Amino acid sequence: MNGDIEGIGAAVTAGLAARAVESAHGGAERANAPLRCLNCGTSLAGSHCHRCGQRAEVHRSFGAIGHDLVHAIFHFEGKIWNTLPLLAWRPGDLTRRYIHGERARFISPLALFLFAVFLTYAVLAMIGSGGEFGAALSKAADEQTRTTAVKDSIQMEVDRIDGELAKAGLADDRRRALEAERNILQQSATYLGVARARSQSERRADRAAGPPVLDDPRDQVATSADFISRNKIDTGVPFIDNGLKKAFANPALVLYKLQANAYKFAWALIPLSLPFLWLLYPFSRRFHAYDHFVFVTYSISFMLLLFVVVRLLNVTIFGEVATFLAMLYVPFHMYRQLRGAYRSSRFGAFVRANLLLFFSLFTLIWFMLLLLALGISG
Repeated sequence: MNGDIEGIGAAVTAGLAARAVESAHGGAERANAPLRCLNCGTSLAGSHCHRCGQRAEVHRSFGAIGHDLVHAIFHFEGKIWNTLPLLAWRPGDLTRRYIHGERARFISPLALFLFAVFLTYAVLAMIGSGGEFGAALSKAADEQTRTTAVKDSIQMEVDRIDGELAKAGLADDRRRALEAERNILQQSATYLGVARARSQSERRADRAAGPPVLDDPRDQVATSADFISRNKIDTGVPFIDNGLKKAFANPALVLYKLQANAYKFAWALIPLSLPFLWLLYPFSRRFHAYDHFVFVTYSISFMLLLFVVVRLLNVTIFGEVATFLAMLYVPFHMYRQLRGAYRSSRFGAFVRANLLLFFSLFTLIWFMLLLLALGISG
């Protein structure tokens, strides 16, 4: 079932890309352009066929491949230079002008969003998510996966020995050898901190005390995961219990699925955000769902692009300063976009910006829960 869900996510992302990457319009007519459309044969009166939309001039050089790619995404005839400065400093003006029909000069919000998602994925694939905690979490997940594999292997061997010890007529020498081997395996399991032969009183004490709080995040993740797996937390919901069991058995795989699903289902941030934005202007007749869609899509695109810039600067000496400034600018950007797009007063935009910041955090939590559910369901 999870494979089908992931396939749907990939298909939706591809469909959005196909919708956003549409054939370009505009451009100067070249002197060597054909007199008839090479696609449908219609007589040409400009740089594009008025019947099918194909460009009059077609490229057959190798260098034109990159040009066509960039042009298809951005309609790279100055649109990116018209869009990005406004998106960064005057996002409200950009949003309002696009909603009111001034669209030929700007990149569409959906095309910009998809480009931001792909760029974020590419940057993270090349240089990683960054941060000591992110690296520690990944390493801890790998260590916990290896520990769980060793634990299962030891337990299988102990079960085999118990089965042989239960046989009648077993020779004393053989029984002593098996018992000695069993003791060694149990000692190894105890050393790894994954012994299953624990008394009920010890388990109750563990549940009451909880996992210890450690300074090293790698040890904290491994210890917490081991605590949960040893105590066999039972929610009573078979679907959740089965997912948790697989998650604690192979947390590295779950972490990989979270990263992959974040790319496939990034589009889900838009519908998750729309209801919260509607709550800022409930029952307003001035603004419609399309207006909120443009606002949300441009806003998320900017946050992704800002994340990419900060992540790239994190590999330089300016990383900490860039992170600090970005954290300050995010709420200010929300304020400016609300004030410009919806023509709100200063006070109204300030209040709504604070609410929007809270709603954004709530949306991210729901998005992460969605990714977690997809990760543990496979």
